[in-house]
Amino acid sequence: MAETKKSRVDDNEDEVDAGAAAAAKTSAAGAGTGSAAAKESRAGQNGALYEFLDHTADIQVHAWGSSLKEAFEQTVVAMFGYMTNLDQVEIDESLTSEFEVEGHDLLSLLYALLDEFLFRFSAEDNLVCKEVKILEFDQENFKIKVQGRGEVFDLSKHEQGTEIKAITYSNMQIHGERPTHDVYVILDI
Repeated sequence: MAETKKSRVDDNEDEVDAGAAAAAKTSAAGAGTGSAAAKESRAGQNGALYEFLDHTADIQVHAWGSSLKEAFEQTVVAMFGYMTNLDQVEIDESLTSEFEVEGHDLLSLLYALLDEFLFRFSAEDNLVCKEVKILEFDQENFKIKVQGRGEVFDLSKHEQGTEIKAITYSNMQIHGERPTHDVYVILDI
């Protein structure tokens, strides 16, 4: 995979990451082996705005949207989509999870959002969120109020994908200046 630049990218900067573009082209051309390749084939179905890119010993998620809010939402959905097939997940209204996270910049805010969803899945209720909606997105004070909807993970019903061990800051990127708002995150698997 092409090496990508490791830097913080704000919404208003006009920086283009050639490495990320090359990685996206490589992925689109069919790169990938094993479970990553199988998961890449599901990306883009049912309106999903994300894809999985190969990364040494980890997985890189590339999510996008018409707004930064939508790109953040899709990043969380992509994380759950890597852990199980979201087509098998139903919405149980009684299990809706709502919480707030904050950071000191956009990267730490994205990290906190993903980390809290992963923590709640792993240590609390095992809720797999098929739908994620950011209710409040304060980009000046770096706070998010979010709601996740789905159901409890059940091996008798849900296909077991790959366990996500942690969220990383490694090569985390946020691009708000493009026609689509793009987010790249590497997940430790």
